[in-house]
Amino acid sequence: MDWTAEITAAAARLQGHIVRTPLLDSWTLADIPLTLKLEQMQHTGSFKARGAFNNLLSMDVPKAGVVAASGGNHGAAVAYAARQLGHRATIFVPEMAGPAKIALIERAGADLHVVPGVYANALEQAQAFEARTGAMQIHAYDAPATVAGQGTCFAEWDAQGLVADTVLIAVGGGGLLSGALAWWGDKRRVIAVEPETSCALHAAQQAGAPTDVDVSGVAANALGARRIGQIAFDLASNTPSVLVTDDAITDAQRRLWQDHRQLVEPAGAAALAALTSGAYRPEPGERVAVLVCGGNIAPDPLG
Repeated sequence: MDWTAEITAAAARLQGHIVRTPLLDSWTLADIPLTLKLEQMQHTGSFKARGAFNNLLSMDVPKAGVVAASGGNHGAAVAYAARQLGHRATIFVPEMAGPAKIALIERAGADLHVVPGVYANALEQAQAFEARTGAMQIHAYDAPATVAGQGTCFAEWDAQGLVADTVLIAVGGGGLLSGALAWWGDKRRVIAVEPETSCALHAAQQAGAPTDVDVSGVAANALGARRIGQIAFDLASNTPSVLVTDDAITDAQRRLWQDHRQLVEPAGAAALAALTSGAYRPEPGERVAVLVCGGNIAPDPLG
């Protein structure tokens, strides 16, 4: 697949539908100067709106509408995009999505189903709904249109003048990471960051193929994919990856708030946690950037 062409087309398609999210330069978060892209300021509080809109704008949506399984952020993005474009959306989320993200999806007007278990259980029910009704499935990460949509984040970052040797990106199912690798190829070094307790990419790299993992921890409702997507594995089988603890993630959350008044969810702070905890140590002079991916903190600080 010509990913550059797909992402370029997606960027044109998304004009007027997504936020051009800002950058933040920091000299206090770590021992080196950092550039952060604040994708938590995207519609519905995460980068997921990019993939959602790209799917809906590039395909013929059936009368039954769209269906998606989600840990929370993807469901909110699909619900929002569907409402903006006049389509019906049915969203399945696990109970672990939490009340803040569930409320966000409800406000977007979707037909919401909360199911026991984890993301994989929600995906099973979404697939059954697709088979039963003919609704169009919008996969959270393992679909070309989703990956191309997420890739627009990195095309946009380049257009904003990104100067970095290395970019740190949090990984759940791998859609955001796939977008970065699809856009940059070997032009920049990408580091995948996962929680120790939700590390589907790390497990796949160790096994040589996607494999199921148990998921838990503070970021599991956003980074809790049980199995890495095939697209992500194909693109990232040799991508360096590091693991971070829950304590490191919550410490990075606090630092973002204390230093820059950026309120983010655990997943949004996971990539930064690799630096602040020492899980990733840059070489002298290495220019580093961090993608802050989500801001749907629970509980919602403003109710």
